[in-house]
Amino acid sequence: MLVKDIMNRDVVTVSPFATLRDALSLMKRHNLKSLVVEQQDPHDAWGLITYTNILKTIVAENGDIDLINVYDVCAKPAIGVGESLDVRHVASLMTDSVVKRVLVLDDNKLLGLVTMDDIVGTVLDMIE
Repeated sequence: MLVKDIMNRDVVTVSPFATLRDALSLMKRHNLKSLVVEQQDPHDAWGLITYTNILKTIVAENGDIDLINVYDVCAKPAIGVGESLDVRHVASLMTDSVVKRVLVLDDNKLLGLVTMDDIVGTVLDMIE
């Protein structure tokens, strides 16, 4: 099975200059645990921000969600893979790198997102 068979193509993005409040609002509105952080120019890297990043910042730093920007908290560059990669290799990459989400890119163009839940769901479907 390939990445393109399981990836989520409906990716929600957020500006790196958005506040953490804006990011949390987007996550809540779309019922998501993460957002892709947009590039600042075509040659820039994509980023990822998760609700865990935000919560850790708020708790550890006594952060004000209206004063801290997404860029200050996000993981950038995010790990990216191609859509023709075998899902087994992505699973191995994710476990070795201790990440739960990877971007699907083609020549630095965002195509989608694969999460550990997507992979586990696929494995469970294959077992049944």
